[in-house]
Amino acid sequence: MNTNYSDCLLTEVAWEVCNQVGGIYTVIRSKVPTMTEVWGDRYCLVGPYFHNKAIAEFEPINNYDDVFGQAVLKMRDLGYEVQYGYWLVSGRPKVVLINHFSAFYKLGEIKYTLWENHGISSPDGDDLLNQVIAFGYLAKVFHQQLDEVKGDVPCVSHFHEWMTGTAIPEMRREHVKTSIVFTTHATLLGRYLAMNDPNFYDHLPYYDWNKEAVNFNIEPAVKIERAAAHGANVFTTVSEVTARECESLLGRTPDMVLPNGLNIERFTALHEFQNLHKEYKDQIHEFIIGHFFQSYTFDLDKTLYFFTSGRYEYKNKGFDITLEALARLNWRLKEENTDTTVVMFFITKQPYHTINPQVLQSRAVMEEVRSNCDAIVQQVGDKLFEASASSDDLKLPDLNKFVDEYWKLRLRRTLLSWKSHELPKVVTHNLVYDSQDEILNFIRQSNMVNNQHDKVKVVYHPDFIASTNPLFGMEYGQFVRGCHLGVFPSYYEPWGYTPLECMASGVPAITSDLSGFGDYVLKNIPNNENKGIYVTNRFHKSYHDAAQQLADQMYHFVHLSRRDRITQRNRVESASEHFDWQNLGSYYDKAHRLAFSMAIR
Repeated sequence: MNTNYSDCLLTEVAWEVCNQVGGIYTVIRSKVPTMTEVWGDRYCLVGPYFHNKAIAEFEPINNYDDVFGQAVLKMRDLGYEVQYGYWLVSGRPKVVLINHFSAFYKLGEIKYTLWENHGISSPDGDDLLNQVIAFGYLAKVFHQQLDEVKGDVPCVSHFHEWMTGTAIPEMRREHVKTSIVFTTHATLLGRYLAMNDPNFYDHLPYYDWNKEAVNFNIEPAVKIERAAAHGANVFTTVSEVTARECESLLGRTPDMVLPNGLNIERFTALHEFQNLHKEYKDQIHEFIIGHFFQSYTFDLDKTLYFFTSGRYEYKNKGFDITLEALARLNWRLKEENTDTTVVMFFITKQPYHTINPQVLQSRAVMEEVRSNCDAIVQQVGDKLFEASASSDDLKLPDLNKFVDEYWKLRLRRTLLSWKSHELPKVVTHNLVYDSQDEILNFIRQSNMVNNQHDKVKVVYHPDFIASTNPLFGMEYGQFVRGCHLGVFPSYYEPWGYTPLECMASGVPAITSDLSGFGDYVLKNIPNNENKGIYVTNRFHKSYHDAAQQLADQMYHFVHLSRRDRITQRNRVESASEHFDWQNLGSYYDKAHRLAFSMAIR
């Protein structure tokens, strides 16, 4: 057998290849340039084929001369629909996209094999589970065909998450000649337990995994995850936090921890990203004017923008503790009668009917006010220039005379139609489950409903931000750059990309020691608060103690001078280099080398 690592092939299998459905998509996609730099043409990704998603990210290859292409042709000969091409992202890696629906005709047989050989039973009515099982079967078939065409060339196959997991025990049973790495980014059972048990971490060593899986009706998926973890030659996860979870809930301690990174965009001069912060902050100002100034005003030069984002998991994402800390911060700032205003954005995804009509109307009328003001500025500017150029003295003309009565009246009428005595809306959309929403219920109970005297205002936006969004008109990354502080004190977060994305944008962030990212920061980044990365201690801390620490951290940030905030943005942007895939990719290389050493034994 060939024993040269430089000849080894690497396949990477994930449900998120060309399929943007979650945070692992960011992991896989952002890591690609580092992988292609190391592996070149010996690297190929494998994922599911969804035509409507792949059409924007996938380009077919017409040449099937390499081993991956030959394996694709052999699969087609077996009657399966398989696409071969390039993923149109940085690095342009080769990808094999498998239409798992082309194996649905034998789904019953596949399920029986899983049950007979591995004790994994699966109900008929679960659509995602059916797709996952069919995809896992075809991922196994692909590696069998690759086995036939590659000869004695060694191969490492890296699988991500339980959605790819059914392939692993079957590949081991059928002696497919590849060494398998499996990475769990979060245990499925852990996420459910953390949402439902306030003492999850204390109870972690004592759970009966099978009983709890049955209780949450996720037994097949949990069994798939356990089979993958135990079947892999090298088992990995993304953080020490999740490693402890894997030991208790999956019954295997990970061989390695593979931290997540990003492609960090480096600026040749520090002022470049500071300029971007100002540009996007000005766009957020426009939203704030439209949303709040209809009812009352405050000084935008003394306004700080905080935000949190992510899937709606009220406790797991730390929305509960964030709201409690904001209420305490609001009381403290009111007590000292500060002239600073904090606007806190909650950006998440919840079912809604429409954007609130009053919010939309206020935004539209504000645009009309701006249009009127622009017309007046143009008129005054032109007439002022003519009057100044033709004047015989140096006296400044009366500018009021330069504005037509028409524009004065129109502006006055527009302002009168815009101004309102109602409080600015907390939530920008009409929610389907308004009365049951935990964020809204806390806000109402604590009376943080955007009163004029409140120093902390809240904007709850139950949809993700994109350039097509009529309220913001900017991309999420631009919105992040325009903010001053990201707040992510998660209770359950195997890694935590959102604070890392803040760092990469030069925005200070708060995380928690229960997130993989926060745990990594405490162990690897000295003087982290000085670098703009705050960590709220939640491990073995009460809810109220953690909320008070979070409130104190936000209070400290509010009282930084403008110069100190600029310095902190410089420091956090510099510290983000630590998380560049150019550095963290070495962890993946170690895992692949370990798997390779097992393949050649």
